[in-house]
This record gives sequence, C-alpha cells and structure tokens, in this order.
Amino acid sequence: MFRVKGIIVPILTPLHEDESVNETELRNQVNRLIKAGVHGIFPAGTNGEGYILSRDEKKAILKIVVDEVNGRVPVYAGTGCISTKDTVEMSLFAEHVGVDALSIITPSFAKASQQELYEHYKTVARAVSLPIVLYNIPARTGNHLEAATVEKLSRIENIIGVKDSSGDFNTMLGYIDATKDRDFAVLSGNDALILWNLLAGGAGSVSGCANVFPKTIAGIYESYVKNDLDRAKELQYKVYPLRACFKHGNPNTVIKKAVQLLGYPVGNCRKPFDLISDEGINMLQGVLDDNASLE
Repeated sequence: MFRVKGIIVPILTPLHEDESVNETELRNQVNRLIKAGVHGIFPAGTNGEGYILSRDEKKAILKIVVDEVNGRVPVYAGTGCISTKDTVEMSLFAEHVGVDALSIITPSFAKASQQELYEHYKTVARAVSLPIVLYNIPARTGNHLEAATVEKLSRIENIIGVKDSSGDFNTMLGYIDATKDRDFAVLSGNDALILWNLLAGGAGSVSGCANVFPKTIAGIYESYVKNDLDRAKELQYKVYPLRACFKHGNPNTVIKKAVQLLGYPVGNCRKPFDLISDEGINMLQGVLDDNASLE
C-alpha cells in the first residue's frame, strides 16, 4: 500500500525571462531536492505556480518531473481544477504519465457546500486508481474542507490523506482526530507546524520552505523518527526566520527569490505575482547567510 509520509516538496517551477518553463533548471532542482533527502516531489502545486500555468504547461511539467525523479521518491501531482470535469481530465493524464499520487486542491472562486466538495472528490476518486491527498487551503480557494467531510472522504479507498494549509492548528488536529481509526495521513501545509503535526499524530509536511532549506526541513522529520526531539525542535525553529520574510510579498514570490539568491537560475514568479521589496530581499539574504552552514 502506498504510504504518505515525510517532507514532500511543492517544487517551484523555474521560468526563463520570457516566462517559459526552464526544463533544464527544473530537472536540476529535482536532483538538488532528492540529494538533500526529501521524501517526495510535488509538481504543479501552489509553490509551483500551478494556479497560473496553462494546462499544457502543467502536463509538460508532470512529464519532466516523473522522468527526472525516475522512481527515487514518490511524485505527487497537483491536478486540482475548478471543475470536476477538468480535475478528472488532469488526474487521468497524471496517472498516464506515471505519477505516484495526486494532490487535489479544493475548487476555487465559487463557494461550494460540503456536499458539493464531497461529490467532487468522490467523482475524481472513482475515475482514477491512484491514491489521492486532499488539499485544504481556504485562504486561497475560498472553500474549507470540514473535518466531518474529510472523515467521510477517508472512507473512500483511494483517498488516503489530506494536506492542511489553513494555518489553523485546530483544523489539522480535527483532521487527525476524525481519521484516527483509519490508515490516513494528515500533512501540515504550514512549515511552522511540521514537528507539532508529527507529535500530534500527523504524517509530515508539504513544505514550500523546503525549496530553500531542503536538508534542514527533511532533518525535522528524520530527527523525529529517530526520537531525537531536541534536534527536531532545533531544526524546526530554523524555519521561522524564513517564514517571517513572507510579510514582504506573496509567499511563493519570497520562496522563489530565496532560491534565486542561493544562486539557482529559477527566474521570477509569473507576473503579476513577482515583486518583493529591497527590504525583503535584504532580510532574505540575512536569513540565508545565517543558515548557510546547515545546508
């Protein structure tokens, strides 16, 4: 049985100056992250700018990542769309190219009832044979998966986990409690809560900050499973200064700028979400300098 666990990186999408996908650097980032010890790669997610990529671009990215990963770690494909029909189509394509699991964000823009969300995920699950991880990020989509809905969905055989990016620890605890009698993985989408997720019975994290500090963040999980909680806490606290930089821009923009400052030609985020102040860049550089020895 496929098991969701560890640090899964929502890999950023490197872009050329003309905003086309930089395949060479995407492959380089895959190898950099795997070498650092992460436990999964997640293309076309939020940090991968899946919200602004065309369908053809997302399909090309999935194929590139599956090819470059080459079975070394699981690939979780971001296939969620606004409509159920489009989500099924993207999910079937991802299955065809050989991803290991699907991460499906809630539909966005239009308000959905809990019953509509349940029917959406049930329909997609019936259309594919791959494992599915639900993705709750209500600040971005406007739709929140309630714990009772997650519990109901967890009864569907190939829905095996949920990522919570609400930032509300009580939501994540509610998911853990609602599914405690099942083999169901609850992942933190908030990098500040990785260790606390694990201590509460969760399975790990989909960590955007792991694009910047992959070794450090993978180390939180590795230290936890070795029962070295002092080291896990030490590494967890290293994440907070990077997250503090988010006040200077969209988190995706901040993460991508940080990877740029590390010397990788990943380009900017796609416009208009590409600006960060000089103050923010200086703050980021300071955080990178302070943590250089850990990576």
